[in-house]
Amino acid sequence: MDNATATIDPKEAAHFGALAADWWDPKGSSAMLHKLNPVRLAFIRDSIDAHFATDSGTLRRPLSGKRALDAGCGAGLLCEPLARLGAQVTGVDAAPENIAAARAHADAMGLAIDYRQGELGAMDLSGFDLVCSLEVIEHVTDKAAFLASLAAALSPEGLMILSCPNRTPQSRLLLVEAAERLGQVPRGTHDWKQFVTPAELAELAEAAGLSLGEPKGISWSPAQGLHLSDDLSLNYIVTAQRA
Repeated sequence: MDNATATIDPKEAAHFGALAADWWDPKGSSAMLHKLNPVRLAFIRDSIDAHFATDSGTLRRPLSGKRALDAGCGAGLLCEPLARLGAQVTGVDAAPENIAAARAHADAMGLAIDYRQGELGAMDLSGFDLVCSLEVIEHVTDKAAFLASLAAALSPEGLMILSCPNRTPQSRLLLVEAAERLGQVPRGTHDWKQFVTPAELAELAEAAGLSLGEPKGISWSPAQGLHLSDDLSLNYIVTAQRA
């Protein structure tokens, strides 16, 4: 594969691969992801209902008959809920350790998920009804190439969901300095300079032939914990479609 379109950062892959063993431990090194996952899933389910005209409140498997891709899937924290929603799921990750952990956990849960390790753009993936990539774009080396690969995987009428930390003074203080110093996330997980603002993501999406919806913030408060809000200063999640 041409190096110009490679998106995997070997250092990032090694960092997350080293966390694979306890990825599924809600009190382990990925504890913050376990807290974040229900918030993201609430947004995803609402977005699925709006896009595909389903009702997750009454329909247990709104993705039945649909194909879903999770790019940067880690050990499968999102892939497994998508499979339970009825989707035929493919998960792609840069770290072989993550894919091994994901396969083992899916097998233990009795879930058939197609896990693949390697460069997304080299896999010739296409025709997915749902494409997700959550907390990933800030870890890739070529954001434009990565978005182009995501867009290529999306079916013409499909739905994409992206999330990313916003590059703000608040995120630098809370997501990087405080969270890593207090052990909420492993040291070295975040490089604040690689965070992407909503405006930057909109430009990247447009260049890839996508249009973004209205982003929702993922905020934290002592009373509510992590929750969806209109405050985009820390983290945000957003839909995208073919333009």
